[in-house]
Amino acid sequence: MNFWVLLQGFGLGATMIIPIGAQNAYVLNQGIKRNHHLTTATVCSLLDTTFISLGIFGGGAILSQNDMLLTMVTLGGILFLMGYGMLSLRSAFKQPASRESRGEVLARGKRTVILGALAVTVLNPHLYLDSVVILGSIGGQFEGSDRIAFAIGTILASFVWFYSLSIGAAKLGPTLSKPKVKKGIDLTVAVMMFAIAAMLARGLIA
Repeated sequence: MNFWVLLQGFGLGATMIIPIGAQNAYVLNQGIKRNHHLTTATVCSLLDTTFISLGIFGGGAILSQNDMLLTMVTLGGILFLMGYGMLSLRSAFKQPASRESRGEVLARGKRTVILGALAVTVLNPHLYLDSVVILGSIGGQFEGSDRIAFAIGTILASFVWFYSLSIGAAKLGPTLSKPKVKKGIDLTVAVMMFAIAAMLARGLIA
């Protein structure tokens, strides 16, 4: 296996995954609440594995060559990100007294957490643009074992990042869950969601 190609995949995968997005915001929030946060990281990583593999091994070329489908995915991504941004703004200005207690959070159970992780991944068209189109188009340039090495590198980046984010948020939970800090996080997430949506819209217009 070509470890240089694997490292290239890891580095590029990290640049796609680390910037704040719907997945990262969800993993971060579950980590702060310590609500099945490792399950959340696992689900998001496995879903990323599926979409990255799909893109690198043929799906990216199919999507990128279909202008109408790509436009629909982009429009869906803009709407999704705007909606998630509005939810983050709403959370930022929610009264501290109305925030859920840890007991109420855990009462929702693992199933709800898994469904939430599925929603912010599968229903987020922006993921298709990053994982399937961009990583797929780059990974598709490699042949044979190099393509496999590139895929493994990008997938490793996903696992490393989501577990690091989840565990780090859980350890810093008492600090990050303070009202002022949590409000700052929610506002940052909202701004990032709106900014990404604006970039997608500008690209669509261009």
